[in-house]
Amino acid sequence: MSDSTQTPRPGLPRYVPILAIAIIAVIGAFTLRDYLTFQALAENREALIAFRDANYFGTVAVFIAIYVIIAGFSLPGATIATLTGGFLFATFPGALYNITGATIGATMIFAAARWGFGDKLGAKLEGSEGMVKKIKDGIDENQWSMLFLIRLVPVVPFFIANLVPAFLEVPLHRFVISTFVGIIPGAVVYTSVGAGLGEVFARGETPDQGIILEPHILGPIIGLCALAALPIVIKALRGKKGL
Repeated sequence: MSDSTQTPRPGLPRYVPILAIAIIAVIGAFTLRDYLTFQALAENREALIAFRDANYFGTVAVFIAIYVIIAGFSLPGATIATLTGGFLFATFPGALYNITGATIGATMIFAAARWGFGDKLGAKLEGSEGMVKKIKDGIDENQWSMLFLIRLVPVVPFFIANLVPAFLEVPLHRFVISTFVGIIPGAVVYTSVGAGLGEVFARGETPDQGIILEPHILGPIIGLCALAALPIVIKALRGKKGL
């Protein structure tokens, strides 16, 4: 029997993690969207508080684990989870728990995508020509700025911000640091909203999840985005002067 019939396909297992994440994400989008809601949080708030008061550190561990699963498998309910972190643990350390869970979950997607597709796609982009090569080279030259920028800009979906760096050969430590630091502003805002849910529940209202678009909140975030983009602009201007 020839070697070609006996040799397994070593590349196939590489795609299993990212495919599993994609399948679970699709299933979760249809099965969990009615459970991970503000209404569900309102209905179970007393049980959650009782569980926290009885076992604080156990509640922290379970909460972070659930957040990792939600973020890592791109399940619906990330905003509700962030609000819950504020509701249960106050703005601080609730924001720290939210950021930790989100960062670990994001790293799961990044690692799965890098292992399955990153090397091959990165090599193809590196070997390409024209505009595609210029875009990749630009990102390579400004990785820190670009990584912080896609985290700070509220319009970039979390899942996309996890996948793109994996395809562009971004080092793991840069991804983790930029994710942890870059999501701090948004996480603190939503965690603080969650910390005030007790009064919201008492009034029978729902929290304002669009608060991040308020001028006094959005303004500083835009300022941070501009600061992150500044090195890119400076390099571009220097490049034009050198022409």
